[in-house]
Amino acid sequence: MVELLLYLLFILVFLIIAYSLYVAVFFRREIRAIFLKDPAARSYLEVLMLYPGLHSIVMHKFTHLVYLLKVPFLPRFLSEMMRFFTGIEIHPGARIGRGLFIDHGNGVVIGETAIIGDNVLLYQGVTLGGTGKEKGKRHPSIGNNVVIGAGAKVLGNISAGDNSYIGANAVVVKDVPPNSTIVGVPGRITHQDGKKIDFDLDHVHIIDPIMQNIEELQKRIEALEKRIK
Repeated sequence: MVELLLYLLFILVFLIIAYSLYVAVFFRREIRAIFLKDPAARSYLEVLMLYPGLHSIVMHKFTHLVYLLKVPFLPRFLSEMMRFFTGIEIHPGARIGRGLFIDHGNGVVIGETAIIGDNVLLYQGVTLGGTGKEKGKRHPSIGNNVVIGAGAKVLGNISAGDNSYIGANAVVVKDVPPNSTIVGVPGRITHQDGKKIDFDLDHVHIIDPIMQNIEELQKRIEALEKRIK
C-alpha cells in the first residue's frame, strides 16, 4: 500500500514538473504579461501554480486545436471542466492571440466566435458575448493592447480597436475606435486629455462624458447667474 502511494506521488510530482516546464516554454509571453500587469505576482512558481487565468489559457490552446480538428464533445467537455475549476469560460472556438492576461478571472465568459488580439488584459466578470440567436460571427473582435475592466460586457459582432480601454461595468454594443476610452451604460467614448489610457491600469480617474457635460453646464449656469446679479 505504501509503495502504491509513493508511486502515485511520484507520478503526480512528475506531471506537475512536466506541466510547469511546458507552460514555462510555450507560454512565456503570457507569464511575462502577468509580471508586467499584476503587482501581486511575486515569484515564477506562484504564477505557474496559482493563476487560474494562465491555466485556462493553457487548456484553451489544447481545446481549440481539438475543436479545429472537429472532434465532437471533447473540447466542450474539457472547457466546461476548466470553467468548473477556474470560473473562467472560454469556448473552444474562440481565437486568442499571445500575451493575454485574465486577472482574477472569475466570471469571465468568452464566446465561440470571439477573437482576441495580442497583449490584451481582461478583468473579472468580463463578457465577450452575443446578442441573440444569430448564427455565424456573433461575438466581438478585440484588437491588440486592449484593456477591459471588471464587469464590462462587450456584446455582438463588433470590434474594439487597438489600444482601446473599456471601463469597468461598461456595456458596449457598438464598435470601439482605436486609442479610445469607453465608459458607462451604454458605452460612451470619453477622452483623457486627448490620449488613450495606457497600461498604468488607472481605473479611478476616467472621465465620464455625461458628467463632463453636466459640469460644463453647471459652470455656464453659475456664470449666467453672476452676470444677472
